[in-house]
Amino acid sequence: MSKEEESSNKIKQFFIPVLVVVAIVLAVFVGSLWQRVKDLEKGTAVAGAATGATPTAAPTVDINSAGGVGHFPVQGDANAKVTIIEFADFRCPFCEQFFSQTMPQITTNYINTGKVKFAFRDFAVLGAASTTAAEAAECANDQGKFWAFHDYLYKNQPDESNTTMYNTDTLSKEAVTLGMDGTKFSNCLNSKADDAKVQQDIADGQKAGVSGTPAFFINGTFINGAEPYSTFQQTIDAALK
Repeated sequence: MSKEEESSNKIKQFFIPVLVVVAIVLAVFVGSLWQRVKDLEKGTAVAGAATGATPTAAPTVDINSAGGVGHFPVQGDANAKVTIIEFADFRCPFCEQFFSQTMPQITTNYINTGKVKFAFRDFAVLGAASTTAAEAAECANDQGKFWAFHDYLYKNQPDESNTTMYNTDTLSKEAVTLGMDGTKFSNCLNSKADDAKVQQDIADGQKAGVSGTPAFFINGTFINGAEPYSTFQQTIDAALK
């Protein structure tokens, strides 16, 4: 064997194990990255945090000890066997995902059929603009227009980095469009008249174990994140038995 061949073999013997180790490290990294993407797609990220946890069904929670259905009007038959309580942030993209993709199916199959009643609670945790949105919804509720304003905020939700619509002028104009007294609405929003209600909802959510949005309690069974409709369907059907 020539010196050149001997040298080449030594180089191969050195680099092959190194390449194997590098390949293993890359495989682990890619796998971790892929799982992170899947978690984000399912809406499992904690609001305001950089990481998320895979949503899992938690033990039943005594949600009544944390304010129950809260103070907003409840959708559906008051005597429905199943109660769904959502804690959400109007600026949370995963909350909008639930609103646009899952809620219509729940409404059609369960709320409109008298099987489920649905309640909304504030969990405004994405900064000052989120608090403004929640307070605006409270002001709308004072004039009997909560659900109309709730729908407006989600249907017009901008990118999370864009907070330009969350100001008194813009929100008051929409309040007028929805049939509210604009002056009364703007005075309510500017004075933060209903901020205590927003803060109470957040405190109740934290007491119930909510740490991110959206979060749901179906007859007390906790669902964390914008899970697909099938997850809600399975939990609701179990509660109806």
